[in-house]
Amino acid sequence: MLTHFIGGEPVAAGTAFPVHDPMTGAVIRQVGEADPEVVDRAVRAAREAARDWAALPVAERAGWLRRLAEGIEERFDDLVAAEIADTGKPLDQTRTIDIPRGIANFRAFAEIAAHRPDEAFHLSGVLSYTVRRPLGVVAVIVPWNLPFLLMTWKLAPALVAGNTVVVKPSEHTPGSAAVFAEICAAAGLPPGVVNIIYGHGSAGQLLVEHPWVDAVTFTGSTRTGSAIMKAVADRVKPVSFELGGKNAALVFEDCDLDRAVEGCVRSVFTNGGQVCLCTERLYVQRPIFEEFCTRLAARAQEVVPQPMISAEHREKVLSYYALARSEGAKVLAGGGTPSFGDKRDAGYFVDPTVVTGLSEWSRFNREEIFGPVCHVAHFDTESEAIDLANNSEYGLAAAIWTGGLDRAHRVAQRLEAGLVWVNTWYLRDLRTPFGGLRLSGIGREGGTQSLDFYSEPTTITIKMEQPDA
Repeated sequence: MLTHFIGGEPVAAGTAFPVHDPMTGAVIRQVGEADPEVVDRAVRAAREAARDWAALPVAERAGWLRRLAEGIEERFDDLVAAEIADTGKPLDQTRTIDIPRGIANFRAFAEIAAHRPDEAFHLSGVLSYTVRRPLGVVAVIVPWNLPFLLMTWKLAPALVAGNTVVVKPSEHTPGSAAVFAEICAAAGLPPGVVNIIYGHGSAGQLLVEHPWVDAVTFTGSTRTGSAIMKAVADRVKPVSFELGGKNAALVFEDCDLDRAVEGCVRSVFTNGGQVCLCTERLYVQRPIFEEFCTRLAARAQEVVPQPMISAEHREKVLSYYALARSEGAKVLAGGGTPSFGDKRDAGYFVDPTVVTGLSEWSRFNREEIFGPVCHVAHFDTESEAIDLANNSEYGLAAAIWTGGLDRAHRVAQRLEAGLVWVNTWYLRDLRTPFGGLRLSGIGREGGTQSLDFYSEPTTITIKMEQPDA
């Protein structure tokens, strides 16, 4: 059974619950559920470590991040195996994106923090300058779709800013966090700086409500983000939320059609559509609409299905396939479940799916599905395309496919989204802000934006007396 990691030591506690392999449905491990005593112990350990960790110079904390990056490299294959077991991801994706990005997160934030200048202002014999102080104990709640990547994305800036952390990974994907706990112990990271507990939503609620937790960072569903916000409101805790999305892509008639089709295949079907940045709404200019739909549907049938994370999520996605039909959609590809003739038939697979013909106000086009599916509609003018893309309660990401440089700049600046890609998708510079609008979240992380969230400024002002003549 996986044990919690508290104060630098494994802690076996809590009622065991199973974790399933989404490829086959088989139980692959047992994990202890964090109860109030476990959560309190983890938070206390983080609080006891907070003062000494915050007192370290930034350069020393950055050095610890580099050591953890080296530890990840040493345990690379173990992390790959844990991530694949929990998520069912392809080997290539895990080896080239998920684990390498974890390494990059630690190294990038070590450099960003180590070279960040302070601010100082001089005015008429007055010197004002700012120093940044860590928030204290940060609750880090991580989703199941990119468990290691997103855990390290939050951990690295939180730690280098001087905070201690309590991490709760998703109940579906605890494996890579458990390996990371071993990496922390092997590196000799001071006890209590990183603590990891396991459990369902009830454990997360205990964590965010704990009076000694000073801030919460969360990636996941909008509904859960709203619940966390309510839970921390009385204590006015800082929160950083990266939530859901109903992302749009605009395909203009002047695009490179081959490139646009392949780009949309990636943005719709990567990781079985279980990425918050995936495209669920596609808008294609009328002159190329029929050809685009034909080619996208053909490519969708060639996509190798990837499992949904759980039986419950599989049923949710299938319910939206049924909803599309009931709302009058035309199914261009997919719409059901694949058959393999082997043990994968007991797994959590759905067909990569393309539909068209629905109203913009249909539930299918308004609600986040989080599966390998998109709706395709046509537009005539640039202004219409922008209005369609912005017609959503969400505002996380968007993509534009066009051959016109002027149009790319013009349209990108009018889209109501935190991230906009032009003729590409899922390309990230770790120094740039990341986050969404409206139901897609609050705040930004990435580069100095992360350091701003995980610390707070104190302004110091000194009046300098003029010397006697």
